[in-house]
Parts: sequence; C-alpha cells; structure tokens
Amino acid sequence: MIRVVKKDNTKEEFNVQKVVNAVNKSATRAMYKFTADELAFICKFVTDRAIETNKDEITIKEMHNIVEGALEATNPAVAKSYKDYRNYKQDFVHMLDDVYVKSQSIMYIGDKENSNSDSALVSTKRSLVLNELNRELYKKFFMTAEELQACRDGYIYIHDMSARRDTMNCCLFDMKSVMEGGFEMGNLWYNEPKTLAVAFDVIGDVTLAAASQQYGGFTVASVDILLEPYAEKTYKKQFDRYVSLGLSEEVADREAMKDVKVDFQQGFQGWEYKFNSVSSSRGDYPFITMTAGTGTGKFAKMAAITMLEVRAGGQGKKSCKKPVLFPKIVFLYDEKLHGPGGELEDVFEAGIACSQKAMYPDWLSLTGDGYVADIYKKYGRIISPMGCRAFLSPWFERGGIEPADEDDKPVFVGRFNIGAVSLHLPMIYAKAQQESRDFFEVLDYYLNLIRKIHIRTYEYLGEMRASTNPLAYCEGGFLGGHLGIHDKIKPLLKAATASFGITALNELEEIANKHSIAEDGSFALKTMEYINKRIQEFKREDGHLYAIYGTPAENLCGLQVDQFRRKYGIIENVSDREYVSNSFHCHVSEDITPIEKQDSEERFWNMFNGGKIQYVRYPVDYNKGAVKSLVRRAMQKGFYEGVNLSLAYCDDCGHQQLEMDVCPKCGNRNLTKIDRMNGYLSYSRVKGDTRLNAAKMAEIRDRKSM
Repeated sequence: MIRVVKKDNTKEEFNVQKVVNAVNKSATRAMYKFTADELAFICKFVTDRAIETNKDEITIKEMHNIVEGALEATNPAVAKSYKDYRNYKQDFVHMLDDVYVKSQSIMYIGDKENSNSDSALVSTKRSLVLNELNRELYKKFFMTAEELQACRDGYIYIHDMSARRDTMNCCLFDMKSVMEGGFEMGNLWYNEPKTLAVAFDVIGDVTLAAASQQYGGFTVASVDILLEPYAEKTYKKQFDRYVSLGLSEEVADREAMKDVKVDFQQGFQGWEYKFNSVSSSRGDYPFITMTAGTGTGKFAKMAAITMLEVRAGGQGKKSCKKPVLFPKIVFLYDEKLHGPGGELEDVFEAGIACSQKAMYPDWLSLTGDGYVADIYKKYGRIISPMGCRAFLSPWFERGGIEPADEDDKPVFVGRFNIGAVSLHLPMIYAKAQQESRDFFEVLDYYLNLIRKIHIRTYEYLGEMRASTNPLAYCEGGFLGGHLGIHDKIKPLLKAATASFGITALNELEEIANKHSIAEDGSFALKTMEYINKRIQEFKREDGHLYAIYGTPAENLCGLQVDQFRRKYGIIENVSDREYVSNSFHCHVSEDITPIEKQDSEERFWNMFNGGKIQYVRYPVDYNKGAVKSLVRRAMQKGFYEGVNLSLAYCDDCGHQQLEMDVCPKCGNRNLTKIDRMNGYLSYSRVKGDTRLNAAKMAEIRDRKSM
C-alpha cells in the first residue's frame, strides 16, 4: 500500500481516481477531452511509476512529477495546463504583487491608457484594477512562453488582454433583428416600440447593455433606415389624432411632421446625453458608432439631417455649447445620391456643415474605388466600420468564406471581430539585421505566432455559453444569434474576423530605406504585399476570416518606442521621438498638403481591408468650401475619410476657436479641447487637464499634415 504525503504532511492512500479527476480538469482548461484509452494509459503509467519507486510513501511533489510525465506522453498541451495550475499559488504571489502596485497607481494617480475611461471615477478605478488582474491571468493561463517573450520584447502586441479571455471585440450589432417582434433583456420582455420616442429609449438601453458585454467598438449601422418605420408609426398616430380633432388633412400632415421632427431632435439629443455620461460596466464610455446617409424616404432623410444638426449644435450651457464624442457618426456616401444634383445632396450639405463644426461625421465612400465600394456596387451591401476603423471580411449567406454561386450574397450586419494582435515592423526589421537574417523570414515567424494565437482564441471563445451576452447570442444581435442560453457560441464564430494589426509602417521605411513613406514608401509597399499574400494563405489553410488592420495605436504609440529603445537604442526617425506613427499614415510632422497626404496614403489603401481610415489636417478656420472639396476628392478615391481640426472651447466665457491654449477673450486656461485621437475623437484637455497619455500628446504637438 502506497501513501501520498501531502504538503501539510498529512497522508492518504494512493487513489488513481484522484489522478483522473486532476488530469480531466487540466484537459478542460486546455479545451481537450481525453479518450477512455488515454485515461487508461495515464492510470497505468502513474501506477507503474509509483510502484517502481519501491517506497511506502511518496511526496505530493513526486506524484505531480509522475503525472506530468504521463501527460507529456499523452498530450503536451494538457501537461502544460497541469503544470501551470500546479504552480499557480507561487506565481499568484508575484502576480498579485504586480497587480497591487498597479492598483495603487490607478487609485492615487490615475490611468491614461484609454482616453474613453475617466480614471477619476470610483467605478472606473475598480474596473481598471480588475483589468490588471485579468491581464495577468491571460498571460499565465493562455499564452505560451514564446508568445510571452515576443510580447515582452515588443515584436507583437496583443490588444485588450484584460478582456479577450471573456468575450469578443468590436461588432456591427443587428439592432433591427433584436427590435422586431420584441425581445427579452434583463429577464424582462420588451415589446417592439410603437412610437419613435420609445424606439430611441429602447435602442439606447439595448446599446448600453450589449456594448457592456464586449470590448471595442459597437456600431449600429444605417440608423436612419432603422428609425424610419418608428417615425412612420409616430406620424400616423399624430396625423390621426389631429384629424380626429377636426383639422384638415393638410394641417394634420404639417403638424404631425413637426411632431416627428421634435421626436428626432429630442431622441438624438437623448442619445448624446446617455452615451457621453453613462459609463458601462467595463468602466468606460462605450465606443458607439452610428452610420447613416443612404435612406431616401422622407423620414430617413429627416433622421440623418436631424442627427447631423444636433451634433453640430453641441451640448452644454447655452453660452458654452460644444460637440460630444459619442456616438461617432459615419456618413455613407453614394455619388449618385449625394453628388451634385443627387436626391440626397441636402443630406450631404448637412454632413459637411456638421464636419466643419464638429469633425464628425467621418465619410465612407460607397461608390469610389476599393473593397468597400466594390462590395456595395456589386451586391448593394454596405460594410459599415466597427468602431473607429475595423472592417469585416465578406461572409456569404450560403457559401461562407467563398460564395456558393453567382447569386450568393455577403452579409455584414450582425457580425464581429474576436480581437487584434499587432506586429511591430521596425523591431522585426532591426532583429533581422542584428541576427543577419532575411527580414521576411523573421516576419514569417511572428505572423505565424499571431496566427496560432488567433486559432486558439477561436477555440477558446467557442466554448463560451450564449448566456454571456444574451442580446447578441440569444436575441438576434449577431448573425445566427438565436441560441439557447446554455448553448455554446462556437457556430457564430465562423463568420467572425481576427485581425493582424500593423503599426509604424513609416518607421519601417525609415529603418530600411532612410526615407519616410511620404518620400518613398517602396519597402513598406513590398512588406504589405508580402503580408497580404501570407494572410490569404492562412485564410485558405485555416478556414478563418483573418484581416489586416491598420492599428489605431493610442497608448501603444509610446510603448513601442520604449520597447524598441530597450532592444536597439535610439535611431534617427525611428525611435528618437516619443511615439511611432499610426498604421500606414505619413508621419504627422510631414510638411505636406492635404492633397499630397491623400495621394501618398492611397497606395496602401487596399492592403488594409480589415481596418483603415485616411485623414488630413484642414489648416483653415471652419472653411466649409475646403472641407467639401477635400471630402468629395476622398470620396472619388474610395476612402473612409476623417476631417481633422483641433477644436477648443473656453468653459468660462464660451469662446471657441481652433488651436488655443489660453482664451483670447477672457484669458482663462479652463479649456476643453477636442482632437482626433486616431480614427476617433477624444478630449486632449478637460477643464485644463488631459485624458491622453504623454506620447499621444507629444504627437498632437507635432502635427502638421494630420
């Protein structure tokens, strides 16, 4: 009889069933299920090795080593899971110490990693501390040693480690599917709204509830068309009421239209209040985007124009109104509808008037050149961006990744992304140089590393239950999202994208070619052609919708400089500034015209179909003509275009202008400043302070062309 000596020196008889229980738990953590033959092998292996020791007593440490040997011979992934869990107590001491140090910094100093999070708030502090713990758990239980090393060195960056163990990333939420016929939320049944005012309230509540169950951008697409039937209901109700009061049909029509207009104004204003003042359970203000512009019905037009008018008018005290940040508005531009003489030219004019005052809307071309426009022109389907710049790859209704036949059509609304991992290309190039290896050989290693992370993420998230996000998975918010609460979400992940992010393409050109993208760009182009070719191969081999994403580096723009300097020092125009360039954009300090910037970045446009935006700096004071001219030019090229101004408002006297640090009217420094963060807007100053990190503020100070 063999007895096992436990850590507290108590003893119990060796029982192989306890080994079975332990290895099954480790297998579950590794998303594996042992067969009966495998379990029989493990039991025999462990029993035989225990007997071979010729001891009456075996320490628990020795027993763990025997079990590890059995697992290594059966499934190395489960062996790692077993070993990780075995050592977790010791590791947790170090992990919790790191979390505690970071939590003290959050509690007393704050955190500026995400400009949408106000770390002064108690709820946000709590969320940020939890995020630190989740980030450490992700590193410990999800990542391999080589992935950890690549991240610590800085060759790759896994975005949102604190959330990606639990849920998916950004999405195009199918609000129409959820609303039609009613739905359940929070164990209450919601009937489909019968009026426009109620529709606004319900959509706002659903948006906040659903956005809290994910991370990343939450987009409600074609909101003008979504709201149209509810406006029709309100119009009919009011028209019938006025007629019943004895008014003529002409007067009833006029008054009912006024009522609908008021409901639109109040509804959009209500959204702006709600989305900019009510933080989610994640501790931040959810990144909400609304797209609009193609609805030709009278109420769809009224919805789009009113939304733009409300945004341009701003919110706040009467003397100090300024535009809000959320929802981000994206204008869906169709040349036939919005071009000169088009039936929606007035909607376009309202969009330009709004952009010149509030920077939003951003503009998405549906009829120029490129991927988004090609899909629209061929299938009539709109690919709205998820959040600030992420776009979905096509998923066909019957064929999946590839169309089943000529009649098969792609679907985009109701789909999502499972996360992004970004390459640090200048560092990869420096590593290749230092090791005298071919750059593309080293690049391949990191592309495959990211590929493995994505494959494992698909598998891991697929085990989640639909109850984790019932509005999305059970009430129709996502494609195929009518699961039971206990069903696994794996079937829904087939249509989900996973992103390979690209940062610092300009710095890659500098380190490889001693020129910026604006000056040359040939090596950057060659690199992107190679990456696109490899990702297409990965898609065919793995059956997953991989996408290439121009990363909107916020905190990352400074982190990557620090990582590069630690490994390779300071190199002129590569790591000598506090930040790296965003995505495929020209360096912000390039002294080039908006037209030159558009032309320079156009070369890369169709190489980033998983996420991209183009923006230029408008060096004019609220010049409507210049805004209109550059937007139309961008729409002809097929861009997703952002208008970039630097908006500043005095919170004391209400004076507003571009680019001020001291109010020229009252001399006060109590300012609110809105700058373009990346593909989205953020406060660079609030009551004299900033929510942005130091690296991003340094980039803003250097801006000339952006």
